Amino acid sequence: MTMSDELTLLEKAALLSGASVWESREVARLGIRSLTLSDGPHGIRKQVGSSDHLGINGSMPATCFPTAATVANSWDVELAAQVGDALGAEAVNLGVDVVLGPGLNIKRSPLCGRNFEYFSEDPYLSGTMAAGYVRGIQGRGVSACPKHFAANSQELRRMASDSLLDERTLREIYLTAFEIVVREAQPKALMSAYNKVNGTYVHESAHLLQDILRAEWGFDGAVISDWGGSNDAVAAVRAGGTLEMPSPGLDSARQLVAAVEQGRLTEVELDARVAEMRSLVQRIDPSRDRAVDIDAHHALARRVAEASQVLLKNDDATLPLAGGTRVAVIGDFAETPRYQGAGSSLVHPTRLTTALEALAASSLEVVRYAQGFRRTGGADASLVAEALDAAASAEVALVYLGLDETSESEGNDRSHLRLADNQVTLLAALHGVAERVVVVLSAGSVVEMPWLGHADALVHGYLGGQAGAEATVAVLTGAVNPSGRLAETYPVHLKDTSSHGYYPGTGETAEYREGIYVGYRHTETAGTPTLFPFGFGLGYTTFAYADLAVDDAGATFTVENTGAVAGAEVAQLYVGRRAPSGVHRAARELKGFRKVQLAPGEKVTVSIPFDRYTFRHFAVAQAAWQVEAGEFTVSVGSNVADLPLAAVLQVAGDQVADRPTDLPSYDAATVTAVSDEEFSALLGRELGGPVPDGPEPRGPLGVNAPLLAMHGARSPIARLAARVLAALIARSMRRGKPDLNLLFLYNMPFRAMAKMTNGAVTTEMVDSMVTVVNGRFFRGVGGLIAGYVRGRRSTRRLAAELARPARTSRTAR
Repeated sequence: MTMSDELTLLEKAALLSGASVWESREVARLGIRSLTLSDGPHGIRKQVGSSDHLGINGSMPATCFPTAATVANSWDVELAAQVGDALGAEAVNLGVDVVLGPGLNIKRSPLCGRNFEYFSEDPYLSGTMAAGYVRGIQGRGVSACPKHFAANSQELRRMASDSLLDERTLREIYLTAFEIVVREAQPKALMSAYNKVNGTYVHESAHLLQDILRAEWGFDGAVISDWGGSNDAVAAVRAGGTLEMPSPGLDSARQLVAAVEQGRLTEVELDARVAEMRSLVQRIDPSRDRAVDIDAHHALARRVAEASQVLLKNDDATLPLAGGTRVAVIGDFAETPRYQGAGSSLVHPTRLTTALEALAASSLEVVRYAQGFRRTGGADASLVAEALDAAASAEVALVYLGLDETSESEGNDRSHLRLADNQVTLLAALHGVAERVVVVLSAGSVVEMPWLGHADALVHGYLGGQAGAEATVAVLTGAVNPSGRLAETYPVHLKDTSSHGYYPGTGETAEYREGIYVGYRHTETAGTPTLFPFGFGLGYTTFAYADLAVDDAGATFTVENTGAVAGAEVAQLYVGRRAPSGVHRAARELKGFRKVQLAPGEKVTVSIPFDRYTFRHFAVAQAAWQVEAGEFTVSVGSNVADLPLAAVLQVAGDQVADRPTDLPSYDAATVTAVSDEEFSALLGRELGGPVPDGPEPRGPLGVNAPLLAMHGARSPIARLAARVLAALIARSMRRGKPDLNLLFLYNMPFRAMAKMTNGAVTTEMVDSMVTVVNGRFFRGVGGLIAGYVRGRRSTRRLAAELARPARTSRTAR
């Protein structure tokens, strides 16, 4: 008898959906325990009392580490593993079995409201850093759950959007990071994304979950849906989706049983998913050391933030500041720090240090503090006057600027890359008064900087976690030599980004017309100027590169600290095809890096081996990875635009067909205005029609339409509801406190109501709700009532059957 034979059909079906917001189901008679899942990209969010998945209700204290966007700037994989180890330890301490993270979606556009949770625009850096997290987390006996798989690049309509992209772009840009994590770190679970990819929901895509994830990469874990992200329970099980979260009651179990009994789903397919779920339970060790040193974890959070600070400007060696320097501290963020993003990753920190507290404990003399501006925007002459007066009394004005909570949040994309006007106006005024101006920036993503000339120095701390302010002060005073390097490109203007004409997709589809040219792959190939290139960062010392030697195995070179103080350098290796080839390619791609610590005058030899990712491209016609034979340039240096060493390597490989003539934009990387015809040629199929834009068209809606589509509903009541939702969201934004529940609802498809209400709303009831929205009120209300009665009766019957000892009965209607 197999493990699956021990379970009744209903028990098997019930195991594949959650029992509550954060718990899987148990089968006590067979010793299959319930698992506790919790958000945890940069800190464990174990909720107590009323639970939600948006970070609205309270959670137990946990160390708030810097966000992934910050840690990526460290380019330190071992440090990432240490963060993962601490997350795993705190998960054990809090009784969490599955840590929902890390997040490693590619930063297709700097406008994505959730970019603070993701590592980079580059798949190699993202995957390598995320693998460190996963190894650390799982070393503690719990499971990591990397997310969101895949091509999940925008918050607008995130549960009701179809990502349209060619297979090569999908493989090379949006799947490679996940591939690295799966191959190198063997996660026990992985979270599927809300969106569709090329017409199919990810959680029911056999191509993604079976062909690629399991068959090609060897993934042997459980695929967990994003919360409310399951569409069709039967299709998901058939395609490889293991666990549907959070809690559809027994509605999905009822559908699975019926599908087996009717022959629409084989029990073999069901058993495969059940085996994955049981394996996940068995691979998590429930008896573990629960001791956690919170002080040590705070110290680790500080070390991580120190290693991730990026010095972007330092005219005339303004920094570091000598002990005793008289400083005026200006800016709301100095008193009320912005240290993490909003949404499901929101952590209740064990402690929190403000900039004012960190500065008071430093060697600097703080002469005045002035708020300077309101973080929610709006001019205030009195605050500016106070700030100018403070700056005039000091040698240095430390100006703490940043993006507020409404600018970066789960559920909401940014509309521009600017700082608030009142902050820019204040900085310009301070520039005319202060002797020196040092800007400390807090933001989880890119900002435009037309104001950069008003700063003598700029330290970007990103979102530094609970000890981020301490780390920044250590950099300002020279106790720490900044070694952070940008993990994303800073454009001069938003219009310089390759996806700006297509992002976000406002209708049912999001078209990835830019193809492989994301971030620096675009700017370096098209020759687009940048504000700061990918990999850029300054320090208080200098480094020299020499002695590059390249062979089939990899590259070797030396790095020397040519300055007067100890410091760390991130040596970066890029590869590019030397001559025009049979496939369009980026001018250079990151294929390796090493962070090295060097004393003054010290020289070290660095070796970076080549691997399966170094020279490959995905050949769509052959549905396989290929290495194109020919000459490649291997370059080494401190960032993508500063590569002093280069060597040519003749690479053996495949003979690739002649260069296509129907993709001229992709050949030249001029992809900001790709035509329908050329994008269709890239996709290898015709587009389905023009992309809807602007207000939702009025007409019948389906269960997969988001609630925001009610603006165009036939029912006047539904249109009113949409307007009320939009007005409430706008009001919360004006107050500087985005209402994540409203944002989620606004972008949520109707079907999600049946997936997130623990059976209170069934799929049948959702169908009736949509009938009401489409203008057939009485028919819809009648269906709602009937569906509610049938659902309650069926749920009671199924619950009673699950509670009884094992039976041979397979009836579950």
